Parts: sequence; structure tokens; C-alpha cells
Amino acid sequence: MSEERQADVQALSGTDTRVYEAVAVLAVDGRTATVEEIVHATDLPEETVRHSLGTLAEAGWLRADGAAYAVGRHDWSVER
Repeated sequence: MSEERQADVQALSGTDTRVYEAVAVLAVDGRTATVEEIVHATDLPEETVRHSLGTLAEAGWLRADGAAYAVGRHDWSVER
């Protein structure tokens, strides 16, 4: 991961972090997340979620998959 990309994650707002985490939780099961599911999981207004999804997708943290969203490309993993 480039230094620029690492710095980007630290700059995420609390809202963007909540939205990203909601998508990531579903990704554990190999699923994508719809806007409705993200709104439900985060308890944020739909307009706020849609704005955050756009921000996260533009930055590459998430990717649109039809009407749903999935975690974008990353080069990190969890060590066991």
C-alpha cells in the first residue's frame, strides 16, 4: 500500500468509517451491501450513506457492484 493511501485511511471521517465497516462486515461472508442494509446497520440517514459511499468509492476503499457495494482492492491482511 502506498504511503499516500495509508494516509487516506487516517483522514476518513467517522461517518465514512462507519459506512466502510458496515460493508466490510457483510464482505466477511462474501456478500455485497445494499444502501438499505448500510442505512440499517449504521442508523445514518440514506442521503448521508449515499454521500459517504460516493466518497469511499471514489477513493477506492469501496467499489460499486450493481446496486450494492463491496470492499475495494486492498493489500492488507490479518495475521494469525
